[in-house]
Amino acid sequence: MTAERIREIPYNYTSFSDREIVIRFLGSDTWDLLNELRGERRTGVSARMLFEVLGDLWVVSRNPYIQDDLLGHRKRREALIEAMQHRIEQIVARADGNEKALQLARDAEGAVRAFAEEFR
Repeated sequence: MTAERIREIPYNYTSFSDREIVIRFLGSDTWDLLNELRGERRTGVSARMLFEVLGDLWVVSRNPYIQDDLLGHRKRREALIEAMQHRIEQIVARADGNEKALQLARDAEGAVRAFAEEFR
């Protein structure tokens, strides 16, 4: 059994593991999919970009001050959402047709879409 990596998600200064955060935003099937991709050694840069997106989602969801700031500053909020979407687009570009990686990107895209909807 390999040791579980922890704290790859930026801004995670909580007792939640990366696994718990991935499951919270993307579901347990996506956690399993991510681990399959790791086993195939196909995640590197894409995994880092995914974790950056999740870190952004996590820090905002845990901090009402940041939420208030984003509610009050439309351009800042839009810039954050665009940055997350850009990272997901880069994951798709690097997927090279790998359906597992594309599914991971679709799951992340759904989480970002849900995040954006919370501000409407």
